[in-house]
Amino acid sequence: MIRRIIHIDEEKCTGCGLCAEACHEGAIAMVDGKAKLMRDDYCDGLGDCLPACPTEAISFVEREAAAYDEAAVEENKKRKAAHKAVAGGCPGSRMQLFNRTQENETDAKGAQTEASEPYTAPASELRQWPVQIKLVPVNAPYFKDAKLLIAADCTAYAYARFHQDFMRGKVTIVGCPKLDEGDYTEKLTQIISQNDIRSVTIVRMEVPCCKGLEQAAVNALKASGKFLPWQSVTLSLDGRILD
Repeated sequence: MIRRIIHIDEEKCTGCGLCAEACHEGAIAMVDGKAKLMRDDYCDGLGDCLPACPTEAISFVEREAAAYDEAAVEENKKRKAAHKAVAGGCPGSRMQLFNRTQENETDAKGAQTEASEPYTAPASELRQWPVQIKLVPVNAPYFKDAKLLIAADCTAYAYARFHQDFMRGKVTIVGCPKLDEGDYTEKLTQIISQNDIRSVTIVRMEVPCCKGLEQAAVNALKASGKFLPWQSVTLSLDGRILD
């Protein structure tokens, strides 16, 4: 039968996975880093996935397609739910945004100035998930008008006030050039060139291997063709700011 159904332009697709999450019927899945319509009879043609696509890679077409099979969709949902209950779901690449409240703007020093004052635990400044450079979607909505923090994995452990002094008000992505395979330059170039990034801050450790993260970020800034304010901060192994 001829009916309305979605079409995915693979050239425009960046593999962010937002459409697959938005498709309640399970018609879309990620295959080799690209969104793919898996079964015509799972697509109801209503287009819940369209607003989720940041690159407008999804559109409607009229073509020969199997009729929407609601019973098959419900059965598929049950199978997925059962599998998730048994195997568990990996949230590692599932995009989430955190709405940090005004109380994060208070200076939670984590120490009592007077005996009568209660202890106040420092608040997290993480604004989104995932944070690993390898996992973040290139066109994630949280990159719009973002102050970008590119940090080496170890920096938050070495520097005690990392959340308050570096992460506050920024979108944080992290990586380790010594442990991760490949170079970050291409991914960082895509993030900077394809989004309205306002500024870039790089925080690295003093160890030589960490220089690779800074170099990748600098190369990405150059390759993006944009002139953005940026700074690089180096931390000592005992948690001091060296420059």
